[in-house]
Amino acid sequence: MSEALLARVKAFVEGVTRAMGLTLEATAVQTPDGPSVDLAGEGAEILVQHGGEALQALQHLASMVVRDQLDGKQRVQVDCLGFRRGKDAELRQMARFLAERAKRTGLEQKLGPLNPYERRVVHLAVAEDPTVASESIGDAFMKTVLISARK
Repeated sequence: MSEALLARVKAFVEGVTRAMGLTLEATAVQTPDGPSVDLAGEGAEILVQHGGEALQALQHLASMVVRDQLDGKQRVQVDCLGFRRGKDAELRQMARFLAERAKRTGLEQKLGPLNPYERRVVHLAVAEDPTVASESIGDAFMKTVLISARK
């Protein structure tokens, strides 16, 4: 990924937050999973209110702006005050817990409803254990993830 693309993502996120009346500092870095922008500053907490809906929307918009310039496996990630980092860790921990429960009981475990980003975090966590599998079900934006023991 080019420095120009990273700069474009950063500038877009800064522009949107500025239009929201926020004065936030954006730090952008390239990760193996794609560009990552971290926001901090006065008023940043507004992005993480209501379960981080505004942060999720900002990440979705940033992804849409550069999606044609990313390879198929890369995603834009936008975090604010460590919210996403904490939420991702919580989702991974829950996925591992449910995977263990599925192995122990033999019953499918449900997690959700989750948005596409959250489902990806869960699927990647479950994929670390070859004795369990995960599958998204539902036909809307928000879907449920089923975690089951492999037979």
